[in-house]
Amino acid sequence: QVQLVESGGGLVQAGGSLRLSCAASGSTASINRMAWYRQAPGNQRELVALISDGGDTNYADSVTGRFTISRDNTKNTLYLQMNSLKPVDTAVYYCRARVHFNWYWGQGTQVTVSS
Repeated sequence: QVQLVESGGGLVQAGGSLRLSCAASGSTASINRMAWYRQAPGNQRELVALISDGGDTNYADSVTGRFTISRDNTKNTLYLQMNSLKPVDTAVYYCRARVHFNWYWGQGTQVTVSS
């Protein structure tokens, strides 16, 4: 099993930046893919960015060019650098990790972007 704890959320003005972190513990050596999702009020949870164990990345069209996903396997930590934030980016951001064929979720961290 894997435990995931997100941090780094908060309130920021439009155009600002935040960096989210997701610390993993447990069977971290077995983690392959990791991802960030987000869920705004009244909306379904959506994929924001994905990174493979080899470092290949994919992004939602809405964040391409503004967000960067990365991982530090020596620290068992996943990151999401968010630049040029917009009010529409306001959501709870969740970390997700895959161990073999099982996916695990963190508890989420709130990001609020004011206009």
